[in-house]
Amino acid sequence: MWGGGGGGAAARALTRALGRRRAAGALLGAAGDDHADLSFQSGLRGALQNYNWKIQLKSSSTLPVSLTKIKSSMLTTKRLFSTSYSSVDSKEMKKFQLLAHKWWDEEGEYSALHSMNDIRVPFIRDTLLNMSSNYHLGNPLSGVKILDVGCGGGVLSEPLGRLGASVTGIDPLEDNVRTADQHKSFDPVLAKRIQYRSSSLEEIVEECMETFDVIVASEVVEHVADLETFIKCCSQVLKPEGSLFITTINKTQLSYVLGIVVAEKILGIVPEGTHEWEKFVPPEELQRLLESSGFSVKTVNGMLYNPLSGSWSWMESTSVNYAMHAVKSGAQGQSSPTDALSEMESEQSSATAGTAM
Repeated sequence: MWGGGGGGAAARALTRALGRRRAAGALLGAAGDDHADLSFQSGLRGALQNYNWKIQLKSSSTLPVSLTKIKSSMLTTKRLFSTSYSSVDSKEMKKFQLLAHKWWDEEGEYSALHSMNDIRVPFIRDTLLNMSSNYHLGNPLSGVKILDVGCGGGVLSEPLGRLGASVTGIDPLEDNVRTADQHKSFDPVLAKRIQYRSSSLEEIVEECMETFDVIVASEVVEHVADLETFIKCCSQVLKPEGSLFITTINKTQLSYVLGIVVAEKILGIVPEGTHEWEKFVPPEELQRLLESSGFSVKTVNGMLYNPLSGSWSWMESTSVNYAMHAVKSGAQGQSSPTDALSEMESEQSSATAGTAM
């Protein structure tokens, strides 16, 4: 009946009540046993009430702790599923804020990204065309919807748009988006094919579920705060069997020497502090994260930058820079995003045949 430590406390209260009974009997003497019994009952009842009050007080004192824990747990859950939870790193944003107006200076801080287009654009184009049996000459990516994550000033979005793709570029920095919008306005064709939004990837997930045929994240993943969340969001907005293209930097001693010491501190190819070696991503880790989110990695190619010529080339080693192509697993009964190329070609062929008739 008196479980645990509560039984001992109750027994001590009863003992104190009995002691008070004896004292009352000794003092009252001739007042008689009835008076003594009344004192005993009053003392026992008071002791038990006092004990119960202490138990209640003790229990109530633990209540705020429990509520605090519950509230903390609820807030944690809310943050986990809230769109305000972002893989964007605020420190990284401050770095690029200072350079928002320099995206189209091909001899400036982003010169290496401009020259990277010479190999990354053909890599994206040829990979997609090899996955499709048909394409439209002149606009080989016509009908393909591409999401350029971390688009910056649109350095990669524009050449993809020129290939005929419908491109959505997103970047958390409004100044970057303004620069991109301003530059595309010089070309009426690009103005129709490309749209830019000041947004993080997480913020568009709900409205863009399985919307895009292709996602490009070039020189982005080494700057995000939560790579696992970033990749999961990529999977959510990508159609089944859609393609994800990533270029980034490996986490090796050589990448530290060349990517930070030489590129930033000695040659000044990029501003000092642009990269943090701790955030570089080994291809094995990136592949593991991709596969855990339903992707199948198809290609991993090493990349080499020559600071003397200012040009990029492909190489076998992935010890410094590398490019990766992964495909999201398909859903039965849904067409492949690369079929967009085939569908566009079929529609054009049908239109041509109808005209001839």
